[in-house]
Amino acid sequence: GTGISAETDLLDVWPQDGPPLVWEKTVGTGYSAPSVRNGMLVLHHRVKDEEIVECFDAQTGEAVWKHSYESTFTDPYGYNNGPRCSPLLTNEFCITLGAQGKLLCLKLADGSVVWQLDLLTKYKVPDGFFGVGCTPILEGEKLIVLVGGQPNSGVVAFNFRTGKVIWENVGKRTWDGAQTGWDNEPEHEWDDEQMVVSYSSPIVATIHDKRHVLCLVRHGLVSLDPESGKENFHFWFRARVHESVNAARPVVVDDTIMLSAAYRVGSALLKVKPDGQSYDVVWQDPRNLLTHWSTAIYHDGCYFGFSGRHENEGELRCIDAKTGEVKWQTDGWMKSIDGLGQLPDGSVVNRETKEVMPWPFYGRGSAIMADGKFIVLAERGTLALVEATTEEWKEISRCKAPRMHYPSWPAPVLANGRLYLRCEDALICLDLRKSK
Repeated sequence: GTGISAETDLLDVWPQDGPPLVWEKTVGTGYSAPSVRNGMLVLHHRVKDEEIVECFDAQTGEAVWKHSYESTFTDPYGYNNGPRCSPLLTNEFCITLGAQGKLLCLKLADGSVVWQLDLLTKYKVPDGFFGVGCTPILEGEKLIVLVGGQPNSGVVAFNFRTGKVIWENVGKRTWDGAQTGWDNEPEHEWDDEQMVVSYSSPIVATIHDKRHVLCLVRHGLVSLDPESGKENFHFWFRARVHESVNAARPVVVDDTIMLSAAYRVGSALLKVKPDGQSYDVVWQDPRNLLTHWSTAIYHDGCYFGFSGRHENEGELRCIDAKTGEVKWQTDGWMKSIDGLGQLPDGSVVNRETKEVMPWPFYGRGSAIMADGKFIVLAERGTLALVEATTEEWKEISRCKAPRMHYPSWPAPVLANGRLYLRCEDALICLDLRKSK
C-alpha cells in the first residue's frame, strides 16, 4: 500500500525502444490496475454490457478462467464505464468491487463464486460522480469497504469468507457539526442526500502500537479501530466545490499521515498523538502538492507525487515531509518544445531527425518505486525510469510503452521482475529483469 516494491535486480537503464515486451492483449474498458498473486494475474474489465473478472497466467498471458455479470453503469461525465477498483487477491480468494457496487468473492483457483453482495441495493448510497471506485482492503478476516451508505455506513467491515457484516460506521455521526475552518460554513450541517464515499482506498497502519483503519472519505479523514469500527479521530479535508473528490490514499510514515487532493485542496500533514485519539496539524498547504488520483510515495524524507487536476497542470513534484515545501517539480519535459512537431495522428516527432518520440509530458501520471528508482507511467503512454533523488528531477530512460495511450491512468504493477501496464483497451507485460 506504499507504492514501494521490494523487488531488486531490475534493469538500471532501458534499451532505446524500451524494456522487452513479453505479451500483450486487447482487453475491455476500466481504470482498475491488474493484480498479481501466485503466478496468476486478475483483471477486472468491461466488454459491452458485462463486467468480467478474468484470470490469466502472469508469465504467458494465457487465459485461465473468467466470471462475468451484467453491468448497465454509464459514467455521467463521459469517462469509460468499466470497473474502477483493482482486484484484491489472497491465496484463496479474489475479491472485486464493480462500478455499480457489486461486491464479489471468487475462488482464485477456478473463479467459482463464494459469495456476492449488491451494495447499492443493500445500502442507501447517493450517486457518486464516477460510479463506485474505491478498492477494498483486508485486515485479518475483515474486508474493509468504503461503501458510502447513508446515514452511517460510510465504511463497512465484512467477513471476507462469508460477506457477513461485522461493523459499520462513518457518516452523519462523524461529520454533522464538524469544524470545517471555512468562513461561510464553520460547522458542517449534515443532510441525508449528500455523498459519503470517496475514490481513495482505506489503509491500515500501526501508529504508537495501535492499529488504525484510515479512510479518506468525501468529507475528510477518519481513523477507526479495526476490531470495533469505533472512531479514534477525524479531520475535515475536502474541496469547497461540490464537484470534487478525494481519490489519493493517505500516506503513513511513523506517526504521521499525509493527505493530498486536487480541486484546490492541496496537502496536509497530521501527527498522531500517543493516545491515538487526537493529532496535531504539522502543516497544511493548498498549493504544494495536489494529487488527483495517484498516491504520493514517501522516500528519503520527501513525498513524490503527481500534482494537478487537469492534464496540462500535471507535474511530478518532490516536497519536504517536515515542512511541505516543494523541492523540485517537472512536467516531464524541461527542454524547449520548438524542436518538436506533431503528426496528424497526434504523435510527436523531432523536427530535425523526423523520429517519432514518446509523448514529452507526464500529465497526471502514476509511479511506483522499485530497486531505488521510480517507474513512471505518463498519461499518454510514455514510460520513464527516474532517479529517486530529492535534489533534482533526473530521468534515466524513457520510451513509448507499447499500445499505451491516453488515458493511461491505472498505476503500473510490478511482480517477479515483470511490469504490467493497462489502458482503456490493452494490457501488456514488459520484462524488467537484469538477469534472465
